Amino acid sequence: MTFFIDNAQHPLIIDSVRYCSIVARNYMDNHFPNWEKQLLPTKAKSLKSASGKMTSIGIILKEIIMTYRKGNIRINPEFFVLEDAHIQEILLGSDYQRMYGIDIYNRKNRHTAIDTNKEKKVSLYIY
Repeated sequence: MTFFIDNAQHPLIIDSVRYCSIVARNYMDNHFPNWEKQLLPTKAKSLKSASGKMTSIGIILKEIIMTYRKGNIRINPEFFVLEDAHIQEILLGSDYQRMYGIDIYNRKNRHTAIDTNKEKKVSLYIY
């Protein structure tokens, strides 16, 4: 599957364990000029990871287009921008997986059903 943001391909990890969607400030600096003008304020949020504590400086809205073998999927998530994160990918957390009814399948079609509403469910096969 390929992910596009602002007409450019970006690495995106669908992280079913992380409860919110995040992106590192250094990733935004490197890939999105003038992104700070789009930054929405938020209360200081401290997140913990295996590498330590990370601090949110705001929220950024970015439309993601997921190209998929059965068509494109468009979602509009909010990402917490983290000041001191060292990730080189955009992480889509379980917040938007639940909102858009995304299921993640493995090769044997075993899956984690995040949303039981079959009318709005989208299945993503990971190969």
